[in-house]
Amino acid sequence: AYIVIKEKKKPDYPLFATGSELSLALEVANELEKTYKKDVRVVSFPCFEIFEKQSKEYKDKIIKGDLGIRVAIEAGSEMGWYKYIGLEGIAITVNRFGLSAPANKIKEEFGFTVNSIVKRLI
Repeated sequence: AYIVIKEKKKPDYPLFATGSELSLALEVANELEKTYKKDVRVVSFPCFEIFEKQSKEYKDKIIKGDLGIRVAIEAGSEMGWYKYIGLEGIAITVNRFGLSAPANKIKEEFGFTVNSIVKRLI
């Protein structure tokens, strides 16, 4: 995991995203900052296993401290995320079987749009 966007002061939301959801997290961060004046950290978190092999100092730099409400964004299971976002964190994930429809309809159904995520956070 690594920080893609660092907060200016104290983050209101650290957004942890995997793979293709990173671009969505960047769009959400932009909307939260521009429209709601929120300070946001965006972290690319491609692999739990590799992250766990990093030094304690490195891991603490990425996920520890008073970071605000931690948010995981992954078009997959929430399994494993609560270790990093805590029980009070928000996991925007898919916890049911998939759908067959055009991609934009599926994203809307599962809440993987900028508007859906921002509404859930504000």
